[in-house]
Amino acid sequence: MTVALRLPAVTVNRLELRRPLFAGALLYVSFVVVSAFWPRLFTSYGPIDTNPSAVAVAPSLDHLFGTDIYGRDLWTRVLYGSPLTIQATLIALGIAVVAGLALGIVSGFFGGFTDSALMRFVDVLLAIPGLLLALSIVTALGYGTVPVAVAVGVGIVPGFARTTRAEVLRVKTLPYVEAARAGGASWTRVLLRHILPNSWGPVAVLAVLDAGVAIIAIASLSFLGFGAAPPAAEWGTLIADGRNYLITSWWLSLLPGLFVALLVLSLNHISKTLQELTR
Repeated sequence: MTVALRLPAVTVNRLELRRPLFAGALLYVSFVVVSAFWPRLFTSYGPIDTNPSAVAVAPSLDHLFGTDIYGRDLWTRVLYGSPLTIQATLIALGIAVVAGLALGIVSGFFGGFTDSALMRFVDVLLAIPGLLLALSIVTALGYGTVPVAVAVGVGIVPGFARTTRAEVLRVKTLPYVEAARAGGASWTRVLLRHILPNSWGPVAVLAVLDAGVAIIAIASLSFLGFGAAPPAAEWGTLIADGRNYLITSWWLSLLPGLFVALLVLSLNHISKTLQELTR
C-alpha cells in the first residue's frame, strides 16, 4: 500500500521539475505561430525594405538579428518567413496523418494478406532515407513551397502508418473490444467507437514530434534551393543566403539557424512531455 502511494508522488514531482521547460517551449512555439499570422506585432520593418546605409549591420536594439547584404532587417525576414514554413509543415503533417492513419488502420484492422502487403510497401518507403525520398519527389513535382510540403509529407508517412498499426493491433485485443463484439456490435461500430478513439494518443504525440522533423526537412530543401523563389524569406533560404559571409557577417546564417533549432527543440520537448503524460 505504501509503494502504491509513493509512485504517483514521484511521477508528480518529475512533472513539476519539467513544467518550467514545458511552459517555456509552449510559449516559444505559440510566439512563432502568432508571429506567422501577425508579424507586424513584432517588427516595424518590411521584409523587402532595403537600407543602403545599413548594409550587413551587426545585431543591435534597432536590428535584433542585424541586417543582410542588401540592408534588409533579418529579424523581420525571419518573422515573415514563418508563414511559408508553417504552411508547408501543416500540409506535410496533414498528408502524413491522413495517409498514415489510413494505411495503419486498414493494415492493423484487417490483418492477413492486406497487412502483409501494406507493411511491405511501408518497409520499402522506410528503406529509403527520408530526405532522399523528398528530393526525388520534389524534383518530379517542381520547385516551390507546396511541392516541398508534399515531398516531406510523403517521406514521414511510414512512421505514422507503423505507429497507427501497432496501436490498432493493441487496442483490438483489449477486453472491452471483445465485449463489444460479444454484445453484437458490428466491426464498423467497434472501429469507430472503440479502436480509433483509443489509438489516437500516440499518433498525436508523433504528430508533434514529426512537426520538428518536417520543419528541418523543409528548411533543408529550401537551403538546397527547392523552396519558394526569392525574395521570399523561407528559413532555409535565409540560412543559405548567409553561408558565404560566415566570417565577416556570422549572424546572417547563425541567428536564423538558432531560431529554427530552438523551435524544433521546443516541439521535441512538448512531444516528450505529452508522451510521459499519456503513459
